[in-house]
Amino acid sequence: MDKELVRARIQEIGIIPGVRVASAEHARYAAETLHRAGIPIVEITMTVPEALDVISGLAQSLPEMIVGAGTVLDVETAQRCVNAGARFLTSTGFVPEVVEFARKKGVLVIPGALTPSEVIQAWKAGSDFVKIFPCGPPRRRQLHPGFEGAVSANSIDRHRRRESADRSSLHPGRSIRAGRGQRTNPQ
Repeated sequence: MDKELVRARIQEIGIIPGVRVASAEHARYAAETLHRAGIPIVEITMTVPEALDVISGLAQSLPEMIVGAGTVLDVETAQRCVNAGARFLTSTGFVPEVVEFARKKGVLVIPGALTPSEVIQAWKAGSDFVKIFPCGPPRRRQLHPGFEGAVSANSIDRHRRRESADRSSLHPGRSIRAGRGQRTNPQ
């Protein structure tokens, strides 16, 4: 699946569920559950133990699912993720080297940004999307007038899912993080 098809699918699906859990087994289970529920996209964060093996396994066993890598903070990790089968890369902040690597490799990239200046830098570097991180609905509304193309990242955990769902709508790129007894902020 090429970069433009990945981009089109992300826009069509409108959500990127991010998996940040304490074991590879839980990550595989979460991704497979998303797939069975009809959500054909997942981001496996590099904080998951054996994340590269999880990405590789999912890419092989569920080739129709768009599997990406999150919390990619350097080029070496980016290369390993792409080699494992990641179709997109995300990070919590703007890492110019990762954006440049992804552009050269033809891989979709979504760096994080918090300030308007960071959003502009990320766009100028060639990012496909820019994730406003961290970002709840109030921050998204503050940035909205000049940054309609930016996407927000927020978390919904099992304790706050109703509150989170009631407060805002889902935007393309919204990450849902679910974990057991751990803080579940996105990337």
